[in-house]
Formats: sequence, structure tokens, C-alpha cells
Amino acid sequence: MSWYAPRHLDEALALLARRPHVMLVAGGTDVMVGSEARAEGGEYLSLAGVAGLRGIRETPAGVTIGALTTMTEIGQHPVVFRDLPALAASARATGAVAIQNRATLGGNIMNASPAADNAPALLAYGASVVLMSAGGSRHVPYERFHEGYKATARRPGEILGEIFVPFPPPQARHYFRKVGTRRAQAISKVGLAALLAGGPGAWQCVRFGFASVAATPILARALAAAITGAACSLPDNESLAEALGRDLAARDDTRSTAEYRRRVAMNLVREALAPWRYQGGFDASD
Repeated sequence: MSWYAPRHLDEALALLARRPHVMLVAGGTDVMVGSEARAEGGEYLSLAGVAGLRGIRETPAGVTIGALTTMTEIGQHPVVFRDLPALAASARATGAVAIQNRATLGGNIMNASPAADNAPALLAYGASVVLMSAGGSRHVPYERFHEGYKATARRPGEILGEIFVPFPPPQARHYFRKVGTRRAQAISKVGLAALLAGGPGAWQCVRFGFASVAATPILARALAAAITGAACSLPDNESLAEALGRDLAARDDTRSTAEYRRRVAMNLVREALAPWRYQGGFDASD
């Protein structure tokens, strides 16, 4: 095994330009788990000590989160907690406290699991990511980042540098819920984050981000289209099920069944749309 530990971003990018297929490591919480699927040995580039990839900056339009920012830092940040509560809730639902102290948002994204806890909130909020290389940087909308199971838009030689999350419209409703076997340290069977904003009596901004219902985290576009412009009330079950069925590609696996996931997804959508859910803010994870 070869292990590289640069201290500066330029150094990391230069090394990655020379060795574009080296395995990147952030918080390292999944290194040993993933090693079972890889051959012995290999090359690793630890980003943990790289200056400039950690922290949360507030701007007038939203927050910029460094890729090495931990779940604990995100879940406890006052601006994230106040203005992006679904993202704060997803950070507090990621593993146990010890994991949250090391696991990073960038690592959660780059792991590219369809069950990633933070993905639904990033999709619901319309986040984007910045991919950096020795040749420059490029912005990718997060809804286009996952290209297939464990496949992303990252190219060889690139590092995920930061994530931008725009502030939602004023008075928007926020929702997050993770359904798993336990309340902590569970991989989600279904995860949903929703952002809902309405004009006079009708939904004008609707975004639903799902985890564990397809080969990648998904933005439920058919569901949003069916609800946008409709009255701010609960649609009938048939309409919801028909729209949701066009988005979901749930499958049976060792954690759950496709039928269970479809039923739970439907229940979560109805829960997110129910006005009383928002009297106390956002829903914490199961």
C-alpha cells in the first residue's frame, strides 16, 4: 500500500494529476469497508490534512461547505440549522456520534451510495458541487452528479472541493426523514427530504429528494410536476402513486423489498405535504 498525505491543495492536485486513479480518502470511515471490494494494496491519497477544504461560509445566496466539513460541524452550524434544517437533520442522522465527528460531506457524496443520508437534502435544496483539478475547476448541479450506481460525474484527476447550497424561498417548508431498522447507525431503507414553497393557495416550488429507492439518489421530477401549481392540500392517493411510480425504481435487496419501499415512500410524501408537520419545524430522522 502507498499512502500520500499532502498538506496543501495545490500539492494534492499536482499529485492527483500524476496519479489520477489513486483512491481519495476524506474522513476515512468507509476505507476498511470498501477495501473488501478492492485488491490488496493500492494507492491512497488522504485529503484530511489539506488546508482550505474545511468549513462553512455564509453568502447572501446560500452557504458554501468545504468537502472536508464533518457531519458534526454541519449539524451544529447555526446558519445551516436555521435556514437549511433538512441538511442539518441529515447530518445528525449519519451514523453514530463518533462517525459524525469524522465523516465528511464530501466523502458522503463521493461514496455515491444510493442510500446516502445527505443526498436527499442536497437534491431538495438544489445544491451544486465544485470539482477541482490541476487544470481548473468546474461546477456541476448535484442533481446531475450521480450518473449510475456508484458512478459520478467526477473525472480522473479531480477532487470534490466544495458544495454550494442555496437558501430556500422565505417561508418554505422543510422536511427530512430517514426510515431504517434502528434510530442510529442504520442504512436507510427509504430517505426523503422535501422543500415546499407556495404562493396564494398553490405550490410554486416543490422538490423531493429520495435515497434508497433507485440505483442512485434521485430528484423526483414527475412527483414535483404533478404537485407544482396544485392546491396546497393533500392530493389523492391515486394521483400521488401514479406520479411517484414514474420516479421510483425500487428493488428488493437484503435490507428491504421494493413493495415496502414504494409504500413507505408514498407515506413519507403524504407526511411531507401535511401542513401540520411544519408547526414544530422539521422532522428528525427515524
